[in-house]
Amino acid sequence: MTRCRSAQIVINADPTTVFDVLADPAQHSLFDGSGTVKARISGPPRLYLGASFAMRMRMGAPDLVRNLVVEYDEDRLISCRHPLRHIWRYELTPVDGGTQVTESFDYARSPLAPVFERIGVPDHNHRSIEATLQQLKVLVESRATL
Repeated sequence: MTRCRSAQIVINADPTTVFDVLADPAQHSLFDGSGTVKARISGPPRLYLGASFAMRMRMGAPDLVRNLVVEYDEDRLISCRHPLRHIWRYELTPVDGGTQVTESFDYARSPLAPVFERIGVPDHNHRSIEATLQQLKVLVESRATL
C-alpha cells in the first residue's frame, strides 16, 4: 500500500510565478484548501532548503506547527516536513498553457501512518489537496501574466 495521496492541476502561469507563491509562507493561508492554516508565525519571508517556519493552525483547537523544508529545487520542487514526519510536497512541471502543479501528502515515514489510515486522514487530506490546488490556481492566475 502506498502511503501518499496526491492530485494535480494546470495553472495558467509560468513556474516561477507559481513557485514564488509556494515559497512564501505568509501566503499559505491564502490557498489552503483544508481551512486549517491560519498564519505564518515565524520563519523567513522566502523558504529555502533547511528553512524552518512555524504556522498557526486550527484543527479543532488552535495549534502551532513548525515545518522544515526538506526538498527544494527553485521553480520545480518544494516540500516541507511536519514534526510527525509526514511531508507536503509541491512539484512544478512546465506544460503547454502554464505549469502543472502536483501536490502530495506523503505519510510513509510518519510513525502515526497506521493511525492516520484508521481515522481517515489520507482521504481527508486528498480532498483538501484538491481544494488547495483549485485555490492556488485562482490566486496565482489572478496575479499572473503569461
